[in-house]
Amino acid sequence: MRKILVFTDIHFVEHGQRIGHLDPEERLLAGLRHALGEVPDAERIVICGDLAHHGRAAQYERLRAALADCPLPVHLMIGNHDRRAAFCAAFPDAPVTSTGHVQQVIDTGDFRLILLDTLDEQAEVEHSGRLCADRLSWLRAALDSSGDRRVIVFTHHPPMDVGFDAMDRIGLTNKTELLALLGAYPNVCQIISGHVHRTISGGAGGIPTALFKSSCHQSPIMRPEMDEHTSIDEPGAFGLLYLMDTGVVVHSEDFDIPGRRVLFYD
Repeated sequence: MRKILVFTDIHFVEHGQRIGHLDPEERLLAGLRHALGEVPDAERIVICGDLAHHGRAAQYERLRAALADCPLPVHLMIGNHDRRAAFCAAFPDAPVTSTGHVQQVIDTGDFRLILLDTLDEQAEVEHSGRLCADRLSWLRAALDSSGDRRVIVFTHHPPMDVGFDAMDRIGLTNKTELLALLGAYPNVCQIISGHVHRTISGGAGGIPTALFKSSCHQSPIMRPEMDEHTSIDEPGAFGLLYLMDTGVVVHSEDFDIPGRRVLFYD
């Protein structure tokens, strides 16, 4: 059984800045300590976008320094708060497609992980995402070459509505096109996403789909008067994927909970 750690929406800011009263770097490092302590045999970490809060060079530089001593391979994705040029300048070794998109394929055992770039820097609706024709063509090639491997697709923007009007307005604008493509490949067994800052599970085009909370700030259950900037200070979380012979098992683990204790029962 292989184990993959998943973080998302880490929202790094410059030194001395906060999101509300939270320091995103402190929150991420607390999450990494918890994850590596609880799952010491994890093989890698995927961070599903919104790496920086404003997409600024200094924010990516701070993230690069924070990850420098991580003992596991870390695979970075970008989301709506990111900017490709600044990200690629700070992480020049990050895989980039021939059309300049931050996408990659990772084969591990009999699974293929496909990490997509849903950032739309010319979005008509700010913070919404899109997969252009170039990115979809690249995805099709990655699926065509997957052979007998089971495929897990990672996106920042989830390819389904989540029932919150504010978040659904800034979702993936061409999710129907993506799901039509994925639905043509029966070996696609799981979709993993972020963006909403909330633990959510469901199905997108018949494919099991899981969203994880941020390591930093979270979304509440949204009422109609709330917008996408509404956040609450709940514990951060990360995802844990078990890649098993029988398929994918998805866990979500909260961390940095004051007074947390292990209890034993007779």
